[in-house]
Amino acid sequence: METFNFSIPTQIKFGTGITAEISAEVLALVKDAKPKVMIVTDAGVVRAGVLDEIKKSLSDSKIAHFVFDEIEPNPRDTTVLKGTEIFKAQKANILVAVGGGSVMDGAKAIGVIASYGGIVQDYDGLTLVPGPITPLIAIPTTAGTGSEVTPVSVITNTKTHSKMGIVDIKIMPAVSLVDPAMTYSLPRNMTIGTGLDALTHAIESYICNISNPLSDALALKAIRLIFDSLPAAAKNGKDTQARYDMMLGSLIAGASFGNTDCASVHSLSESIGGVYDAPHGIINGILLPYFMAYNLKAASQRFGDIAAAIGKATPQAAVEAVVALESGLDLPSLASFGVKESDFATLASMATAHPCTLDNPRPMQDIDYLTILKAALASQAPSSII
Repeated sequence: METFNFSIPTQIKFGTGITAEISAEVLALVKDAKPKVMIVTDAGVVRAGVLDEIKKSLSDSKIAHFVFDEIEPNPRDTTVLKGTEIFKAQKANILVAVGGGSVMDGAKAIGVIASYGGIVQDYDGLTLVPGPITPLIAIPTTAGTGSEVTPVSVITNTKTHSKMGIVDIKIMPAVSLVDPAMTYSLPRNMTIGTGLDALTHAIESYICNISNPLSDALALKAIRLIFDSLPAAAKNGKDTQARYDMMLGSLIAGASFGNTDCASVHSLSESIGGVYDAPHGIINGILLPYFMAYNLKAASQRFGDIAAAIGKATPQAAVEAVVALESGLDLPSLASFGVKESDFATLASMATAHPCTLDNPRPMQDIDYLTILKAALASQAPSSII
């Protein structure tokens, strides 16, 4: 009989308007000192005015705070070090991450370096963080990565142009305030990219080699929510029910894969993202149908379950449903991000070496990644590689 572990040490508070509790949560986490908050975010969040209510709440509670808004869409190790230096120079003692997965990943890495020194490369791998990190509150502004409930921080190595992964339960936020209202101003392209990222998390968590009964239940629920709500959220960002369901789906998918793993979609998408600085969610979306088709014969029962969850009858119908979903979302091509055949060997090698490859239901080598890269770059039908 199966044994498994499942843990979410983060306190999750979910609901429209829950961000209003930020000051109370800061004061609860910093009990023995006067709090000084570094808000970690990106320039887009600042421009959208998303920080206004958060800063007002902190000011009204007389909580000192300042903003570090330099996190990139694919956060870099050099930016993490800069943020850490500012955190220390300002004598801050708590982090509040307001943004998408890149912001939350960047804040996690800042928390590690601020607590234990060194550079991001020192913690690249599994369970290399010595102990608890600087208290961190996460406030996601996208329905995508689920980073508010995952033990992962993905950071770009600027020397090798590869993605590093700090993977340790100790880097998870102490509290996550998950507020669907924070996504109301999210542009359509980001709604689509982050939504497809969440869908990929749920599907890969369900089919990966180390899934478990709890992760399975969460993954199937997330798949249902995202399939039903992503088109509506993309069409009308003010659709409050769609935004609510997308945020819930993203959160649940994060809790699922945070206790299992992703698979080869992520192995290749993170390789492409590292080389071309391409948007993670969109690349996941482009690749997802191809990997589903390629994995079909190795996980037929699992794809049958996914199909049933979205009202389809056969394993193959799960692949076709993702293709149909994406056909209405106007995804760009791989070529539009500069991906070219001359880089395929490098990308395939990087993907094969990626840790998620080990948990793909069908064994993957360079030649398998090359097959998918060729089909995806040529925009062939995913069914062509079954």
